[in-house]
Amino acid sequence: MASSLSDEQKIALFRDMIDAWQKQEWRKVVDMFTPDGVLHSMMIEPVKGREVLFKRFTGFSNPNKKVTLHVRRMGVVDGALIVERVDQIVLDGVSRSTPVVGVLEFEGALISEWREYYDRAHLLVAQGKAADVPAYMARVTADH
Repeated sequence: MASSLSDEQKIALFRDMIDAWQKQEWRKVVDMFTPDGVLHSMMIEPVKGREVLFKRFTGFSNPNKKVTLHVRRMGVVDGALIVERVDQIVLDGVSRSTPVVGVLEFEGALISEWREYYDRAHLLVAQGKAADVPAYMARVTADH
């Protein structure tokens, strides 16, 4: 099903999602997806379905962690919403950031697929998991 949303409505929907995300209102975020909606962070396996998405998003909740999505640019190309942003991650009072590009596809007024493009090693550092970076980089190098 093609989306019936205008470009402006897609942008407004994502802005509403950012607001819910930053308030950690995970049920509201998940309800913006189709029942079989997909989140695919390109460096890992996709997550499909509202309840699986809900489990993934609630895993982001941590009283010592806050993630703020800073949108740099947003627009619609061939029906897909393209969002360039910098995600600021504050963990235990330490602030780090990582650049991300998201591509969102819609069915009707809901998100059917959200693809995230970022550098995994950079994200791990931003999440305070720098110890994981050498192992990750070794796997990436071995695969190529």
